[in-house]
This record gives sequence, structure tokens and C-alpha cells, in this order.
Amino acid sequence: MSKIWKRQWKLANGTESSAWIVDYFDNDKRRRFKAFKRRRDADAYLTKVRSEVAHGTHTAPSQSITVVEAAKKWLKHVEAEGREVTTLRQYRQHVNLHIVPRIGSVKLANLSSPRIQHLCDDWLADLSRPLARKVLVSLKSMLKYSHLSGLVAQNVAAPVRIKADMRRDKRSKLEAGKDMPTPSEVKAIIDHAAEGRGRTLLMTAALMGLRASELRGLRWSDVNLKEAKITVTQRADRYNTIGHTKSHASERTIPIPLQLVNTLKSWKLQCPPSDQNLVFPTSSGHIQHHKNISERILAPAQVRGGVVDKEGKPKYSFHALRHFYASWCINRKKDGGLELPLKVVQDRIGHASIVLTMDLYGHLFPSKDDGAELAAGVEAIFAT
Repeated sequence: MSKIWKRQWKLANGTESSAWIVDYFDNDKRRRFKAFKRRRDADAYLTKVRSEVAHGTHTAPSQSITVVEAAKKWLKHVEAEGREVTTLRQYRQHVNLHIVPRIGSVKLANLSSPRIQHLCDDWLADLSRPLARKVLVSLKSMLKYSHLSGLVAQNVAAPVRIKADMRRDKRSKLEAGKDMPTPSEVKAIIDHAAEGRGRTLLMTAALMGLRASELRGLRWSDVNLKEAKITVTQRADRYNTIGHTKSHASERTIPIPLQLVNTLKSWKLQCPPSDQNLVFPTSSGHIQHHKNISERILAPAQVRGGVVDKEGKPKYSFHALRHFYASWCINRKKDGGLELPLKVVQDRIGHASIVLTMDLYGHLFPSKDDGAELAAGVEAIFAT
């Protein structure tokens, strides 16, 4: 049975001292004690303990490890799971720069949801909102692992949220000519790309919608020129390590336009040999760096083709070609597009969620509820 009692004693100098002792049994029926200088603090702790014990979520502070110790165990677990180098690097940055410096010495059992909320407020004062949200996700993942591993009785960060700033974080609608090239700009870029690797790579990016990492990891064994399709099965990360695609949905098969089939056939005869049978290796047969394809292939083609901003610099990043492909899939046939359904666009792009596809490109789908069609529909209903 839990209770509070007062302990009094004399110090070496003869003065009296006292403390309020919370005396209780934990979930394992072990007797625990915790001392407080003030009775009201002891009362508050006892109320908290009784609730946690009743729900089976209590961990005695004396048995708890610190946040920094929990972080080490979590990072070791994540690494053992085979997560990508870039992901591990990001987690370590979150831990070493933003979590441990603030609460590293705190024991897991002494964390609470209000304390995590105050921590988030501190992050928001020093970090951008998107970064603060990412750090919170890492902290939640760490505490979830600690909970499942029996290191703490509950994940107190679970109910804590950092809301998106709807005025700043909300994605603006993608616009042709601003966020992605127009058809005429794509033609100018491809026409002014270097023959061979450059032209073929940019055509594949614009007409297939592959991510830069997928293009860099693409193998000839994934390219079926006879049946005119490419199967995406792997990608190269920023460290040029070949690994799995971004998600399961990223593993997909995409049809190749006829003009690109001919271009790929021509490039295959010139392509430098590589141990990994890559479609777009370097001249020495190694994996291309993302910086190379952006700065040495895409940027010069834009400058030569006049696809530049007011300062004469290239207008678009490599990812803009992927946005162009999505818009091409969506646009009406009479406007030169493919007019594909939303689900097909999601599959072609390789998004894990159709919601993401809709959020990014939903505004590009042609509206069919204009006044003329609405009037015709009403007339059909009431026609006699």
C-alpha cells in the first residue's frame, strides 16, 4: 500500500533536517522510496505513481537509464536494422545536436509529456519548424523503442505534436515555368544536352519520371527495350551506395516512349562498361554523383537552351523534371498530355501514398464541373 511519511534526523552540526518519503510498491511488487523536501511535491508524485502503477506504466527513477544511454541503444538498433547511411546520419545529428544537449542527463522515468512539450517549445525558438518536427519524430522513435525494450513503461512523447505552420509549411501549387519546365523548355533542354549520356539521361528523367537516385542506380538488366519498359528495383544514395528503393511503392514498372527506346538503344552501344551494369555510369564505370548530373549535365543544357532565370542561371533542379513527368501524365490529351487517372499517376511516380500524389499534383487534374457540363447534367435530370 502506498503512503507518505515524514523522516527526521539530525545533521553533524546538530541541526534538524527532514524529508517527506513516498513509500510504494511498483508494478513488480518491489518496495520503492522517493524523498522530497516539500509535502506537496510528495503528494503530487504519489498521485502520479498510483495512476502509473494502476495502468502498468510506472518505471522507478532508480531503475531508469538516462536519455543519452537510451539514444545509444536506439541508434545501435537502427543501424542493426540496416537503415541507410543518410538516415543514420540524420538520426545522429538529431540526437547529438538537439536532444542530448538539452535532456541527455535526464532519466527516462523522469520525462513527462509536459516536459517534452516544453522541449518542443525550446526547439521552435532555435530551429526551423520543419527541423523541429523531424527532431521530435526521432525522439518519439527513440522512446518507442525504449518502451518496447522494457527500458521505460511508456512513451511520454507520443501525444506531443508540433503543428505545421499552414502559412509557411504548406506547399504552394506547382506551376509550369516556375517549379517545373514547360514542354517547350523540356524540348530546349534535351535539344541542347550533350550527345550520348547527357541527352539520354535527361530524356529518361523527363519522360519516365525517375528520381535522380533511381537513374544513378539503374541497370541495363532493368531496361527491357524489346517490350519498351523499365523496372525500378534499386537506387544509389548520396554516398553512391546501391540499396533498396525509397519505399516498396517505388519498385515499379514504367512504359518507355518509342522515341526514348531508340535513344536508349543508341546509348547502349556507347555506354562505358561497369561492374554493376549501370545505364548511366561515369566514363570510368562508376556510379554518378548527384552533383555531377545536376551541374555537369542538366545545368549546361539549360544554359545552352536558354532555360535560365533573370540572372542567367539555370532555372530548374533535377527534381523539376520529375514534376514535369507527373504533369505530362496528368494533362489532357488535347494539351499534349497522357490524361491518366490519379491511381495510375501514383503508380508511375512511385509514391507510397495516393494522398501525397494528390497533395502535389491534384490541382493539375482538369476540372470537369464547369458551367456548361453542369447545365447539361441538370437538363438531363429534368428532361421529360
